[in-house]
Order: sequence, then C-alpha cells, then structure tokens
Amino acid sequence: MPSKTIPHNLDSLTRPGDLVKKLDGQNLLCTACGHLCRLRPGQRGICKVRFNSEGTLMVPFRYSAGLHNDPIEKKPFFHALPGSQAMSFGMLGCDFRCAYCQNWFTSQSLKDEAATVRTIAVTAGEICDMAQEQGSKVVVSTYNEPLITSEWAVEVFQEAKRRGLGTAYVSNGHGTPEVLEYLRPWIDLFKIDLKSFSEKEYRRLGGNLSAVLETIQAVHDMGIWLELVSLLIPGYNDSDNELVEMAEFIAGVSSTIPWHVTAFHPDYKMQDRGRTPVDTLLRATRHGKKAGLQFVYSGNLPGQVQNTENTYCFNCQHLLVERRGFQVLSINLKGECCPSCDAPVPGRWIKFC
Repeated sequence: MPSKTIPHNLDSLTRPGDLVKKLDGQNLLCTACGHLCRLRPGQRGICKVRFNSEGTLMVPFRYSAGLHNDPIEKKPFFHALPGSQAMSFGMLGCDFRCAYCQNWFTSQSLKDEAATVRTIAVTAGEICDMAQEQGSKVVVSTYNEPLITSEWAVEVFQEAKRRGLGTAYVSNGHGTPEVLEYLRPWIDLFKIDLKSFSEKEYRRLGGNLSAVLETIQAVHDMGIWLELVSLLIPGYNDSDNELVEMAEFIAGVSSTIPWHVTAFHPDYKMQDRGRTPVDTLLRATRHGKKAGLQFVYSGNLPGQVQNTENTYCFNCQHLLVERRGFQVLSINLKGECCPSCDAPVPGRWIKFC
C-alpha cells in the first residue's frame, strides 16, 4: 500500500529521464511531448515537472496524485475487456492548459494556485498490488497528462506485464516519435482526445493539432489498440464542418477506430456556456457513420442517447455489448467475433495480443 503522503515540493521524487537529447554544453532537448522543450540548466519545461538540473533532465518518479479502481468504460475503452476494472494512477502536471479541464486539480496544480491535491509516495509494485487485490485487469496512466511522466509509467507497466496485467494511457496525444517508441513495448491500449480540428484552437490550449494527428496515425500503425474521444463543447467545436473534418480524418486512419463523442459540462475556467444537448451528440454520431466509421459512441449522458452507447456488429447489426453509462448490461460475443455472422469485431475483447 502507499507509504506516505508527501508535500507538493516534488523535486526530490525524480530521477534522470530517458526521453532527452543532449545539445550544446549542458542544454537539453526534452522529447516527452510535442513541445520539444529546449532547456537550459535550471529551466523547467512547459509541463513544469521536467527540468534541467546541471545538464541532467530530471523527471517525476514514484509518487501518485490519484489512485482509483474504475470501470474500463470510464476511460473510456469500449472495445477492451468490457465490464472489467482498471486501476488508474496519475501524477501532477500537463503540457496543455485547457480552460474546461475536468481533472484540473491534478493537471494544472503546478500552474494554478487554486488547484490543490494530496500526493502519495508509491512504488510500481504497490500500484500493481492494489490492482490485483481489487480485481483490476488493466493499469492506466491517467488524471494528468501521462506523456510527460512516461518514465514512471513504463516502470509501472513493466511490473504490470510481469504480473499479467494490461496497460493503458489516457492522453491528449500531443506526442513525439521518441515517446511512442519508448512506450511501444509496454503499452496495450491508448485513448487520445481529439479536442478540435482547428490548429488555432489547439494553440489556445497550449499545443498543436499536427502533433496530435501524427500521434493518432503512429499509435494505430504500431498496432496499439486506439480509441478516440471528442468532448463536444457548445459553440466551440460542435459545428457540422468541424465534426465532419474530425470524422473524415479518423476514418482515413482506420474505419475501425472507435470514436467517442461526449457531453461537456461547465468546469474549471469555462463556465460561460451550458451542457451539451443530446441532439449534438446524436448529430455527431451521424456524421461519424456517414464518414464510414464503424463504431461511434455517445458519452456522459447515460440512457439519453438512443442506442449509441451500445456496440453492434458492423456486418449484421447484431447487438454485441449493451451499456448504460459505464455499466455493461450484457455481452454477446463469441470470442472476438459476432455470434450471429461470425465476423471478427475489432478490439481487445479477451486478451491484448
């Protein structure tokens, strides 16, 4: 179990990082996220948690700002071990600054004095112990942005693999080729937020769209199971044009990638608009289907979105997984195939490889 609560001065809970390139003198290039921060000695990256200490990149290690056993559907993964539990762990910090962040207490805690959260010293073994004790089948790096704490995630994932557990990221997808190759041997599932299809809006969030689109393509090409989420915010990213652009991009990568369109509620610094209407989610699912996507789901409005929480066979429309919110009501699969027509159903339904 976690050993002790620790203060927010976390620089002692660090180790030399792996995702780094040496530049001239003691200057460094951090390759953990799409910002590719160039760091002089004493300088921190945009995330605030990775820093240059006299020519050595120091990165977060062996603590958690959140440990919780969640339904895997909450991440959300709808095509991976339905009905199972996922031990979710997170740290502090993010390379984005989303005004509507629903995990802002952890993601923005080093940038916003209003964000406060307790942190706990913990080892990879203790996280995996908790996962096994509570019946989890997967350990998930989430709550803050996991790409910027990838060295710690890999230590946890290596221990998880030794114990036969699956591994996953819940990420903004603002990655680099270096971080994806670093994660590749250890990760089974990857959820990425496609927050908009506007480069201008991504710059406002603190990132760039092109890095996210490249990460989506790369994760898919690596054979890691990928699901995408778009939180639809009224007047921000819910126009027909933008929804069509997102859907067509995803379909161009693969028509089998599940796309979750989810409802916004006012949070953090975005309190100036109402919740996402049901009709917006249903309109988005129609655009996804028209673009050729086989699996489009509506989220955050359980029981209100017709049948768009369920998984159906793309070939014969047989009901495969029935859901209400994060609750799985029934599973009707024959292994990893449809029991009606024997068509394979993309996903990781039984195992990860």
